[in-house]
This record gives sequence, structure tokens and C-alpha cells, in this order.
Amino acid sequence: MTERILIIKLGALGDFVQAMGPAAAIRAHHPQAHITLLTTPAYAELGRHAPYFDAVWVDERAGWTRPWALFALARRLRGGAFDRVYDLQTSDRSSLYFHLLWPRHPQWSGVAAGASHPHANPDRDRMHTIDRQRDQLAMAGIDAVPPPDVSWAATDISRFRLPDRFVLLVPGGSRHRPEKRWPAGRFMRLASFLTNIGLTPVLVGGSDDIAAGAEIARDCPAAYNLIGRTGFGDLVALGRACFYAIGNDTGPMHLIVAGGAPATVLYSAASDPGLTAPRGARVTILRRADLGDLPVEAVAATLPLR
Repeated sequence: MTERILIIKLGALGDFVQAMGPAAAIRAHHPQAHITLLTTPAYAELGRHAPYFDAVWVDERAGWTRPWALFALARRLRGGAFDRVYDLQTSDRSSLYFHLLWPRHPQWSGVAAGASHPHANPDRDRMHTIDRQRDQLAMAGIDAVPPPDVSWAATDISRFRLPDRFVLLVPGGSRHRPEKRWPAGRFMRLASFLTNIGLTPVLVGGSDDIAAGAEIARDCPAAYNLIGRTGFGDLVALGRACFYAIGNDTGPMHLIVAGGAPATVLYSAASDPGLTAPRGARVTILRRADLGDLPVEAVAATLPLR
């Protein structure tokens, strides 16, 4: 009988990208298994393109105000008849799903009370996401976990008609976390600097970044403003093609770095790069308690111009 595996990874985008290394390791460890990914609507399509999963289920993250939806998920999870679950979310919510599977609990890798393969490292909350998940899988019998690879998601970006040497600028982030944004005026000055040395600025981001992008593009007409025009796969492809990338601590930077871009990522005191930063051989982290104190010159100095 075919082994049935469930992987739980709900979000956010950076966390989802960093879970692709563990997903590859789980697939290699269970080569003949039927593997299902449980994720949220935002990442379902990305999951369907990944080579690690045979099926993708969507979790609407229903709360107790919608008990019927939670019960429907419980029925679906029980009907999945999973032999083992790898909970890569390791949140209170995903641990609840372990208990929804009562009375037949599958083998479970995670932090749920009663899990057969608990991640019993008392320092887990002080570990970088990649290290924490590698440690979790090691305790479940999987020793080799590669870095996250999202090359399979890359799209054809020829429609953007970009020049050969361009620098991706990611000036945005969540509208609810303005303290994680380097001021738009600094990105303007950086874009002008890039233009003066023969590099084309290319702006990328989501709907929350449209105003910042328009402001930067207005000040630097040579910039290509792709904000609101790129999907996840486009960001991967842009990361593969760019000369360099510079951006705030935000999900798109994880896709760009995983695509292979050399990059500088900007951090404030609002988040800890030791726990969440994208990793790569050519990734530089710049951090200031207040990003308003980070000068353009310090960021420009990280470009590999020699």
C-alpha cells in the first residue's frame, strides 16, 4: 500500500520559501509516497508547481466563529488516512490539527503534545528557520536537508523587455509594518545612483507598494516599475537574471534570493535576521534599529562593482 504523507506549511511567503528545502528532503526520504501539502490560498498555486507534492489542499484557516469549516477540515484530514505528518508550521493552530485526528493519530513530526516524533529542542525558538527545520527533520530520521530551491517556479520574463544589467529594488513590505521599510526617499536616491553608473533600477513589489513605487519611478524615469505586475514565478526568474537585488525584509526578497540573486537585505529592530533572513553565499544583511538611520552610501557600498 502506498505510504501517505502530509506536509503542513501555511505561510507566510518567506517561511513557505524556506520550507522548500525540507519539502525536497521529505520527498527524497519517501520517494514512493503520496505526499499532500496543506497550505493557505495564497501559496496553493506555488505548491502545485513544486515537484515535491502529489496534491495540494487549501486550509482556509477557519476559526471557532466558523466551526463547520473547521469540522470539515477535520473530516478531510481523517479521510486522508495519513501515515505520517510533517508539521513545518509548528504553530498552535497546526498542532491543533494533530488533536483533530483523534482517535487515530498518525506519526507526527512537530511540537504537538503527544507527537510521535517531537521537535524536542528547548532552543528551537532561538534558531533560524532553516536550522530549526533541519533539526526537526533530523529528529524524525531525515538527515540531509538541502537549501531551498525554487528554480521550478521560474517563468518567462521576456515580456518585460528588461536590459541586460539591472538591479532589483524591493521598496515595500506589509502596510501594517512600516517600521520594516527603508524610506522611499532613500530608494529614490539609490535608483538615481544606479542609473548614473549604468545599472537600470527595476522596482518590484505587491499592491501595498504601489504608492512607494510610483514615487520612486517619478523621481527616476529610467527605472522600470513592475510593482503589481509580477507573480511569484516572475520574482524567481528576475532573481536569476538580475545583476543584484536590494530590498527590505519582506517575502519577495526570499523568492528573489532563492532564485539565485546576490542581494542586500535591510533589517530594522522589528525583526531578527538571525531567525528569518534569506540565506545565500552572496547575501549581505544590513541592520539598523531604525532604518531611517541607514544611509544610501552604506547600501550602495554593498554592490559588487569591482
